[in-house]
Amino acid sequence: MSRIHYTKPSITDLEVEFASDAARNGWGSACYAYIERFEREFAAFLGCRHAIATSSCTGALHLGLAAAGIGAGDEVIVADTNWIASVAPVTYLGATPIFVDVLPDSWCIDPAAAEAAITSRTKAIIAVHLYGNLADLRALRAVADRHGLLLIEDAAEAFGSIYHDTRAGAFADFGIFSFHGTKTLTTGEGGMFVTSRADLYEKVLTLNNHGRVTGQTKQFWSDIIGYKYKMSNMQAAIGCAQLQRADELIAGKRRVFETYHDLLSDLPLSMNPEPEGCVNGYWMPTIVIDEGAAFDRQVVLDAFKEDEIDGRVFFWPVSMLPMFESRPENAISYSLYRRALNLPSYHDLTEEEMARVANVIRTVVG
Repeated sequence: MSRIHYTKPSITDLEVEFASDAARNGWGSACYAYIERFEREFAAFLGCRHAIATSSCTGALHLGLAAAGIGAGDEVIVADTNWIASVAPVTYLGATPIFVDVLPDSWCIDPAAAEAAITSRTKAIIAVHLYGNLADLRALRAVADRHGLLLIEDAAEAFGSIYHDTRAGAFADFGIFSFHGTKTLTTGEGGMFVTSRADLYEKVLTLNNHGRVTGQTKQFWSDIIGYKYKMSNMQAAIGCAQLQRADELIAGKRRVFETYHDLLSDLPLSMNPEPEGCVNGYWMPTIVIDEGAAFDRQVVLDAFKEDEIDGRVFFWPVSMLPMFESRPENAISYSLYRRALNLPSYHDLTEEEMARVANVIRTVVG
């Protein structure tokens, strides 16, 4: 019986060809060639003005928050249902993450809860597009505008998702992406900062170059303390190849989701939503068992293990982690993780393999 991994990248001869070229020729005056190409082509794909390739999505968020002036004493509102990477950079700058509840259908930040949490110290709202699902960006933009706040899109998991004709990541003041090996489009590790705001772009460009301002002619002269979250040229080469295959990669994710949806449609559960006028990139097909239905996620994980299937738990509420104060009043976040699982989702999953996964779920849930 072959093992079913929870995810893996789609790598073809094209990626190998580009990476080999970068390894052979991407040095000296050509050491940034693939990076600059990846940034240019990624921005064009999204329909935004600027993109800066980074070593991780976490680094991209750190840079963006720092460029926006977030610092000690400030508050940043973020959904409680999340991965720590969407929260940790807030703390790097001495600011405080404020955890609010999510919506029961999208599992993304609740705009009303976000507005209720605003104080005189609030500086930004981070909208995470969880598992490819789209946050309610219009409602969040209205909240941010009413209170003079920055709106940030964490599109780490949402490459390929489209919000009313705007690609995820291109709607807010700035967006961030992950190209980790688990993602729809990968460079192994890596990320991207994107924006159409020239001021934020220039500040991030400076911060990501050890504080050297664009146009500075003095060699090894830093104008301010900065960071270095740069992507390598070889990683960017793989990204360029992946971007050429973007439509194919997104279609592959949608095929996997639609197959699972058909196989599980009669069970007491819900899956990633696709609101009218939007497109879900379906990075990670996810099941949430209905309230009241008998379900023990550990039983499912044990059954997966027995059948050589990798299981992946739904994110815990971040406020449950020991470094933060518990927020059980975020009732939806504190309910979801117990009733939910991510399903294996790599591009070349076969119909038979997905049927194996569905049969295990059906045995336990049905």
